[in-house]
Amino acid sequence: MNPAQVLLYLHGFRSSPKSFKARVVHRRMTELGRAQQLVCPQLPASPKAAMELVLNLVERHQDRLAIVGSSLGGFYATWLAERFGCRAVLINPAVDPLKNLAQHVGVTTAWHSDEPFEFRREYIGELADLKVANITRPERYFLLAATGDEVLDYRDMVAHYAGAKQHVIEGSDHAVSAFEQYVDEVLDFCAGSDRA
Repeated sequence: MNPAQVLLYLHGFRSSPKSFKARVVHRRMTELGRAQQLVCPQLPASPKAAMELVLNLVERHQDRLAIVGSSLGGFYATWLAERFGCRAVLINPAVDPLKNLAQHVGVTTAWHSDEPFEFRREYIGELADLKVANITRPERYFLLAATGDEVLDYRDMVAHYAGAKQHVIEGSDHAVSAFEQYVDEVLDFCAGSDRA
């Protein structure tokens, strides 16, 4: 990874910077002596607020930014990659969360704490505002998708990111439990020296 590059990691729905994959990325960046280049915010439930937070965090880094997004974070990463023209790695990304997240409207808890997590009906409209119907310049994307994803259909991902670099994992799960095996491949793609 380019020493000057900033890596933005975006977690999934109800998740946090304490998620398994976020911790793997942090650990590997630390081993590489680049932990200070990692930006991994706690995203609010509101998609609009989440993107406002991210834009404020990375505004000054947008010319040297790469993004890794998991699940809903992959949906956000796609919107941001289109906006900034940067590289993005999408791990079991939500292609169309509008059809899945309506059933989650209400109050529950986050995965990594007992904190209340409220997903409001108006957030569905906020998601619609961020939807990228078709990616441009697929060479700037890398899809890591598991056929065994129990939450999202990997075939939707493969179709949506047609033309992008793709690594389809046979089996596995939504969390990509063996993510340690793939983290270097993810970081190597992010480090691509050319602006895709």
